[in-house]
Amino acid sequence: MARILITSAIPYINGIKHLGNLVGSQLPADLYARYCRARGHEVMFICATDEHGTPAELAAARAGKPVAEYCAEMHEVQAELARGFRLSFDHFGRSSSARNHALTQHFARRLAENGFIEVVTERQFFSIADDRFLPDRYIEGTCPNCGYDKARGDQCENCTKQLDPTDLVNPRSAISGSTELELRETRHLYLRQRALKDEIEAWIDSKTDWPILTTSIAKKWLHDGEGLQDRGITRDLSWGVPAQFPGAPWEGMEGKVFYVWFDAPVEYIAGTAEWADARGLDESAWRRWWRLDEGAGDVRYVQFMGKDNVPFHTLSFPATIMGSREPWKLVDYIKSFNYLNYDGGQFSTSQGRGVFMDQALQVLPADYWRWWLLSHAPESADSEFTWENFQVSVNKDLADVLGNFVSRITKFCRSKFGEALPEGGEIGAAERALIEDLERRVRAYEAHMEAIEIRKAATELRAIWAAGNEYLQSAAPWSVFKTDPERAAAIVRLGLNLVRLYAVLSEPFIPDASAAMMQAMRSEDRTWPGAIAEALDALPAGHGFATPEVLFAKIADDEREEWQRRFAGGRG
Repeated sequence: MARILITSAIPYINGIKHLGNLVGSQLPADLYARYCRARGHEVMFICATDEHGTPAELAAARAGKPVAEYCAEMHEVQAELARGFRLSFDHFGRSSSARNHALTQHFARRLAENGFIEVVTERQFFSIADDRFLPDRYIEGTCPNCGYDKARGDQCENCTKQLDPTDLVNPRSAISGSTELELRETRHLYLRQRALKDEIEAWIDSKTDWPILTTSIAKKWLHDGEGLQDRGITRDLSWGVPAQFPGAPWEGMEGKVFYVWFDAPVEYIAGTAEWADARGLDESAWRRWWRLDEGAGDVRYVQFMGKDNVPFHTLSFPATIMGSREPWKLVDYIKSFNYLNYDGGQFSTSQGRGVFMDQALQVLPADYWRWWLLSHAPESADSEFTWENFQVSVNKDLADVLGNFVSRITKFCRSKFGEALPEGGEIGAAERALIEDLERRVRAYEAHMEAIEIRKAATELRAIWAAGNEYLQSAAPWSVFKTDPERAAAIVRLGLNLVRLYAVLSEPFIPDASAAMMQAMRSEDRTWPGAIAEALDALPAGHGFATPEVLFAKIADDEREEWQRRFAGGRG
């Protein structure tokens, strides 16, 4: 049994996320967590809401609520949606927690003591119209690198280049759109990332198994232009982790908070401490996951995120950990994703274009979305959601292949033998061929899941379902029954055992359907299959079962057309 720590990028608090956000971090992390648990590993799966920074302040202002109240409410909204999509977090925390405040300040103090933080007087944009300093994310302009006209002051989303607000061409306030900006002096804390560059690069170079997407983005930030730059880690805001605190090795930072991208990754650690607190456990319960000197040496740590988050997790957060000179666990593997686009364009939160998590669950149950999103995960390139493709995938994969198999075998058995696995008959050449095929396919499925090759795993799982359908069609127990009922009984007994096997294998992708299949088979044996021949003999003759309701309803053309019109834009 291994110990596996899993974190997915923590979503911003300012609103409900769309399906592109979901498939870029939380959903594939949940797939992997479920698989690891099914294989008997000890798993710690942590996520949280990212509650600090200007986005939270502005969203609260628009809602007419104090920012703390707004964040508390939105945390519950996002937690409920996570439950709706069956995201199996061990803990879903909050970056505004007391734990995260204390740990963020601890890391800042340690970094300063080790010479990796300096106080810098800089000139920062002040918006006359907004009467406030503008954090870099709230300055927009044209990227000097690629010409994208909606680049932010910290990073261009189009080319992922790290930026400073003063790099932008024609800068403007993202709050009001005003170009009436002044550069004014202010003092901030900077993380001296350049002093850690060689150490960070050597660490990245040691990760020879990382996806090309992850490594290429990290290398780009290390070497493009002038290379890795020192990073301002405080902002002129009131909502966040205070930068001036008792024991701080600096003065004059009153009225400033730590940059959201400094404190947010620390919440992975803090969230694990919150998990322990919620269960009344002592400090050792969470520290064994994070401190190499307290038991974390045998932990494998895997992170999941969209490609826009990669620089902060390959450079800034590791710099924080390394610079502390304390034995904290660094990530072992970063699974990053490209973007999911929507029906010929992009998802747009501001325009209400695309399907958002709350809307998706109003339209169809979670498994429909989980299957499509994971089987089309944007791993090697951007992928696109279209309603036509969604309809085809649901109807063919879920309804025609898996659902049809479960329906045919259970209904046939009920009509000819009753609702118990029939006795009699022996397996023959067809069954041995199926077992041999499934042995090979299940081992391939495992290999893809271990490697976190999500689309390949989904393809193999569908092939495993299809193999059962093809066997049933070829064996034709409905015809055999007329002349050899014992032979038909052996076919049916194997087929009903296949339902249980499919439930076990499919649980990481479609947990609700898996539970329905297990309930129908009246089994609680979720043992991951070793030898397939043994797995297909788990339910003995005489074992009762129920005929389940339709697992997956097909999507009709008129439904698809109505949803396509509904989600073309204009939410709210």
